Amino acid sequence: MKAYIFPGQGAQFSGMGKDVYDTSADARAIFEKANEILGFNIAKTMFDGSAEELKETKVTQPAIFLHSVALYKSLGNVKPAMVAGHSLGEFSALVANGVLDFEAGLKLVSQRAQAMQKACDLEPSTMAAVLGLEDEIVESVCADVEGTVVAANYNCPGQLIISGEIKAVEEACERLKERGAKRALILPVGGAFHSPLMEPAREELAAAIESTTFNDPLCPVYQNVSTFAVTDPSEIKENLLFQLTAPVKWTQSVQNMIADGATDFIEVGPGKVLQGLVRKINREAIVSSATVE
Repeated sequence: MKAYIFPGQGAQFSGMGKDVYDTSADARAIFEKANEILGFNIAKTMFDGSAEELKETKVTQPAIFLHSVALYKSLGNVKPAMVAGHSLGEFSALVANGVLDFEAGLKLVSQRAQAMQKACDLEPSTMAAVLGLEDEIVESVCADVEGTVVAANYNCPGQLIISGEIKAVEEACERLKERGAKRALILPVGGAFHSPLMEPAREELAAAIESTTFNDPLCPVYQNVSTFAVTDPSEIKENLLFQLTAPVKWTQSVQNMIADGATDFIEVGPGKVLQGLVRKINREAIVSSATVE
């Protein structure tokens, strides 16, 4: 069974999406529509922008979403057995399985990016990558640190991202090194994504998500919050909203997809990060990148 997976923030690069734009008329139409909806030429920024320009949250999130959806649409009449996306990638997954149309998805992604940026500006915060420790140890150390620091991304066994207030994250990193972490490294991000510090963003996005039509899916989506197959539009909507303040349980999602019959994982979008994570979660899984014919 084929599972289509969609990357999140951090996968961007200058020139992203140009191959799809040049090859597919359907993709070109999607890029033009995105420029119109967003009110600026995001295609030009994606193709020619500097790394600094592409790192701006208001650009990064729509750019990755746009690249993923345009690539998916250019694949033709594919029929995934299941879909999943890592954080932001969940919006791309929901377009792929018919829950959201492209325009609604892009508008939500743009609103999400702006709401998250505002939340980041409210309180100095950060994230850190922790390598080589069991999840339970990381969770325990975070719980003992004063201030807000939580497990945010369960990427694969032995790789967990923590998120929170700068001082609390720094303290947690020191303690995790003492507990045997191979690395506990502060990441160059603008805020504490997937932590309680994103609550203002969740509140701001709630109205937008609530007023958006969510259709019945063509196939199950394995969401970051629940990790299991979800097909009920109201449940999908609720999970998507709480994703902002809850951890991304990618390891558990992939494990559940495999348990439900997934054998082939096709990554749709910029980069190959998810393929690497899937390999680390299960060596038997077949992974590949979606490519334009």
